[in-house]
Amino acid sequence: MIVEGFLLFAIVSIWIAVFESVVIMYGAIRFIRREHRNPNAIPAAMDHFPTVTVMVPAHNEEIVIATTVEHILGLNYPQEKVQIIVIADNCTDDTAGRLKRLKARPAYQDCNLQIMERVGTGGKSGALNDALKQATGEWICIYDADAAPERNALFFLVQKAMEEPEKYGAVFGRNKARNRNHNFLSSCINLELVTIQRVHHTGLWELFNLGTIPGTNFIVRTALMREIGGWDEDAITEDTAVSFEILTRGQLIALAPKAEAYQQEPEQLSVYMRQRERWAKGNYRVVMDNLHHLFNTSSWRIKLHVLYYATSYFWFMIALIISDIIFVVNIVYQIIGLFNPAVVSPFQFTSDVYIYLVIAWALMYYIYVLQINLALASDIGQSNTRNFILSCVSYFTYAQLFLVISLKAFYSMVVDRISGRQNKWYKTQRFD
Repeated sequence: MIVEGFLLFAIVSIWIAVFESVVIMYGAIRFIRREHRNPNAIPAAMDHFPTVTVMVPAHNEEIVIATTVEHILGLNYPQEKVQIIVIADNCTDDTAGRLKRLKARPAYQDCNLQIMERVGTGGKSGALNDALKQATGEWICIYDADAAPERNALFFLVQKAMEEPEKYGAVFGRNKARNRNHNFLSSCINLELVTIQRVHHTGLWELFNLGTIPGTNFIVRTALMREIGGWDEDAITEDTAVSFEILTRGQLIALAPKAEAYQQEPEQLSVYMRQRERWAKGNYRVVMDNLHHLFNTSSWRIKLHVLYYATSYFWFMIALIISDIIFVVNIVYQIIGLFNPAVVSPFQFTSDVYIYLVIAWALMYYIYVLQINLALASDIGQSNTRNFILSCVSYFTYAQLFLVISLKAFYSMVVDRISGRQNKWYKTQRFD
């Protein structure tokens, strides 16, 4: 009876996950078709555009910081309307020195570039909060230290904000992996990134006007951030935490799909695992902190946002673990049965139930591959034979890492709660 209950839970959960994916893909397709019919034009004058403070938190980023700031200084936005604050946060390397040498170049003498050498606590959130005190722009734009925004990225972010200035509290763009072809890991991360950006984000925005701030390449209204009280210095994923704060104030987080920036992705498995475990752990905490919205008078959009994260990090994760265990155990026992027919698998199902299970697994895999290739088809140059093969293979390799990461993150969160252990910020390693 218990085994049958686990099986029923796994099958129902897989079908619900498939339904959710189909709905989101429908929204993404509708969004993509509409965007192709409405190309954006860059105006010659931007006199009516608001002022923006671009903030770049940087902790020991001497390898990449100069290149990042050069990209920001080259943004297609009125120079007199841009304030740039780069926070050299508790640096023990030459981050500040490289920034000072960059600022001293004749080409940048007239730019409003401020270098804040900070010693304090709070990690990235603490650095942003200190810079917030000095921000003069009507909007704040955040770029990570490894970002390479395309020339019109800031323009597209602000343009979207100006469509509904009273409704949009923040606007986010798309981030692309600039080292996507370095190795198998970075190629798989690219598939994940493209799918999230071009299917999940677009589908949720198209159908529900629902968005989430990423860690980089977004703008948020300065007055709103001050009303919120700045970034939560105890949050591991400060971007997700801020997203819920914005939504609870009745503001929307809009998607500007043409605002693109390139970023470095991990090229080593150990670096990737530490980064994603931190993200998963942070999102677990945000979900737990916001579960109460499901049972109060919060808006339906906030409830949907909580459900989306809760199903992704709790419900579907458990269902996948159960279904994977059933699948692997059956295969192992079938192999053993070839040599010893007396050995019987603990998971014995009727033929009808087994067929339903196989169909559910096959459909889940088909939807997984379909989502990736829908996303690739909407990104110029990414829909090719190599990426198609990777999309088929990644489910059995890269995607399974999500289960390991989620379990480790959940265990770590539980230990933190029981022992009172403080969260430790992990900085993703950079490279030339």
